[in-house]
Amino acid sequence: MKSLIVMSLGILLSASPVYSQPEETRIRPPSVTAQGEAVITAEPDQAQIDIGVLTQARTAPDAAKENAEKLSRVLAQIKKLLGKGDEVKTTGYGLNPNYRYPQGGKPEITGYTAINNLQIRTGDLESVGKLIDASMQSGANQINRLLFTLKDEHSAQVQALRMASQKARSKAEEMAGALGLIVVRVLTLTENERGVRPIIAQTRGVQAEAMSSVAPTPVEAGTIEVRSSVTLNAEIGPR
Repeated sequence: MKSLIVMSLGILLSASPVYSQPEETRIRPPSVTAQGEAVITAEPDQAQIDIGVLTQARTAPDAAKENAEKLSRVLAQIKKLLGKGDEVKTTGYGLNPNYRYPQGGKPEITGYTAINNLQIRTGDLESVGKLIDASMQSGANQINRLLFTLKDEHSAQVQALRMASQKARSKAEEMAGALGLIVVRVLTLTENERGVRPIIAQTRGVQAEAMSSVAPTPVEAGTIEVRSSVTLNAEIGPR
């Protein structure tokens, strides 16, 4: 009987689950963290002009009709100047009543305002002034925005990102060298932010009267800023 009890105990022990010991916490290698930032400038190769045709009349049909007539003239003149790959499109239309608010009385409709907004995109920067002049002389009476951009922003962003990464690596090597060490390998590289800052000409609110001079409108594009920044973490060790 005693031998049977011992045998049963041995079977139970052998059937018990085996629990592994917790793994030892890995020791992180010594490292340094550095940030790199790069800003490059690029010549714009595309312009965007946002214009508006605004008309007012006593009745809604009259305001809409006058607006449509002016818009047709504007489009005809713009399309004469656009080249291959350029475009013009409607980005907004509105027809709203105008109110007068007498003291102590109910609001009264005094007329209607119709507005049609157009967006022009062109790769010929030298034609920007001509497009603005042709638009205003043919019936447009608002220049809402003039924007200079890049057709291919990605290439410029990649160039800035590469430069920022190189600067971060160089900083890490300088910090390691100051301690008598070297960079063994890059552990992580994180992109923080990137962006393209287009050139925006402040033209909002410009009316036809301000554009009525005979002299052509001068336009200077300037340069675009492309920015990138990264954070690099690198393992360091003895030389």
